[in-house]
Amino acid sequence: MLLGVNIDHVATLREARYSLLPQSANAEPSPLEAAYDAMEGGADSITIHVRGDRRHMQDRDAYEIADKCPLPLNLEMGVTTEMLELALKVRPEFVCLVPETREEVTTEGGLDVAGRLDEVTACVARLQQEEIKVSLFIDPDLPQIEAASKTGAEMVELHTGCFANAQGDMIESEVSRLIEASKAAHAAGIQVNAGHGINYTNVYRLFTVPHLAELNIGHTIVARAMRVGFREAVVEMREAVNGYPD
Repeated sequence: MLLGVNIDHVATLREARYSLLPQSANAEPSPLEAAYDAMEGGADSITIHVRGDRRHMQDRDAYEIADKCPLPLNLEMGVTTEMLELALKVRPEFVCLVPETREEVTTEGGLDVAGRLDEVTACVARLQQEEIKVSLFIDPDLPQIEAASKTGAEMVELHTGCFANAQGDMIESEVSRLIEASKAAHAAGIQVNAGHGINYTNVYRLFTVPHLAELNIGHTIVARAMRVGFREAVVEMREAVNGYPD
């Protein structure tokens, strides 16, 4: 199991004080330093999301991390002309296409690939022309899996938010939903990743979901880092993820 570490909320903390002073020598914490710490802790890739409103990660962060951090960069982005142009300049190893609205606090659902098939397919093709591999962040629903396979994207990232927020009997229901979706994507020849709301407690419940290649995890690692430091927080998650059965 690969571990992608999302460092968006390191930038969230920085922007809370320095959004109006972006070039200040005092601006901290540094997303690049967090990327280095994640690498030392055992991360396999770094994920960042440059949103349209630039609420946390800035363009300069994407360029700097892509240039200076040896780990593969996974750039999450909305399906827009602006973000496509940025991706083609940054040239990350991976792009994950996600839905995006200004009103949400964080991404709250999967991309409607079935409803935006032509638009998403065109974006996937353009990125792949530049040898950038593409993942689609989708809800674990079979119609979205089917649509994803039509786009030619190499990967899907199953949205685990409903699983993470479920309680009682709904937990197993959401796990079953993820299992079905993962099997369908795998059968279609698509790499299966997962992410959103995964933490140090619930990650083990995903071990019954087959064919998972990578988990992308962010907020809980940043939160844990407040207690033990960023590198150690990644080490702890790395150890947990290592328990996924072969």
